[in-house]
Amino acid sequence: MKSGFLTTLQGEWIDDKNFKLTSGLIYNSKLLNMTLKVPSGFITDFASVPRVPIAYTLFGNKAHHESVIHDYLYRTTPHLCTRRQADNVFKEAMTSRKKGFFVKGSMWLGVRLGGKSSWK
Repeated sequence: MKSGFLTTLQGEWIDDKNFKLTSGLIYNSKLLNMTLKVPSGFITDFASVPRVPIAYTLFGNKAHHESVIHDYLYRTTPHLCTRRQADNVFKEAMTSRKKGFFVKGSMWLGVRLGGKSSWK
């Protein structure tokens, strides 16, 4: 199985922070050997990049598709994978969308270091 998105991100902002999918987002994960289907109606806050000017300039609005998959894996219960796997799928998805090494590596490190409190 090749990793990659089978659909594009479609939705609407419901407030300044949250975005609601108006159509399902489908992603093939080679790492998990499964197709992930984020349902229409799922609400995401995308990547929680701190609003510090330099950090937001470098990483804000850089990985919306990938962040939806990551949020879905973090919030779905029972969990479809471990937290480490979810973080690695985030990186895998960024690779599939050809994100640069610096953005991909830094954003992955950010979720590894700061994502524990969001793992539900």
